[in-house]
Amino acid sequence: MICGVDEAGRGPVLGPLVICAVAVESDDELKALGVKDSKQLTARKREELARRIRKVAKVETIVLDAEHIDSLRNLHGLNEIEAWKMAELINLLGPEVAYVDAADASEKSFEKMVRSELKCEAKIVSEHKADRNYPVVSAASIIAKVTRDECIRGIEVEMGEPIGSGYTSDPVTVAFVQKYIKKHGKCPPHTRESWETAKNLMMLNSLRPLDSFEG
Repeated sequence: MICGVDEAGRGPVLGPLVICAVAVESDDELKALGVKDSKQLTARKREELARRIRKVAKVETIVLDAEHIDSLRNLHGLNEIEAWKMAELINLLGPEVAYVDAADASEKSFEKMVRSELKCEAKIVSEHKADRNYPVVSAASIIAKVTRDECIRGIEVEMGEPIGSGYTSDPVTVAFVQKYIKKHGKCPPHTRESWETAKNLMMLNSLRPLDSFEG
């Protein structure tokens, strides 16, 4: 059995990090489905493929909310956290070979981080852009992205207003966080307060009214 592991939501200031592992005896069925890196697919296509992937593969996911990420980052780097959680999923599935999308600049260093937490005998193949090169990793990236999008929609319902994608490059997200901080004097729920973006917005709010920064 082989498995692929990938994540969605590594960088956003708002929302969870989702890590997914997909395991199959052969990736032939995944190839037949036409899986590819989730970023190359529309949301509708990702959702369709996610349903079909679950029918032909074993799927395991870990959802790390913002509060948990902040707590872990008090002691560990994000690369370590991600590698250890990937290892947790690989241990659950027990494949012969696990392909992981390397988060560290060094593929070998990331492989060592994953291997340090392994309790099974899986061979680890750690590569950049593994989600483009291995269908089983593409499948994991699709499930991870769809799961995170569902989480974001849930947060949006909870907050009762648009929150965007959660990424700092998204003006809807930044406007939402700014507005919440201005009104409540603290970051909104589901914000990664250890992120520089959140710290900077809190600092700006403490200096002077945010209206002067909104053009």
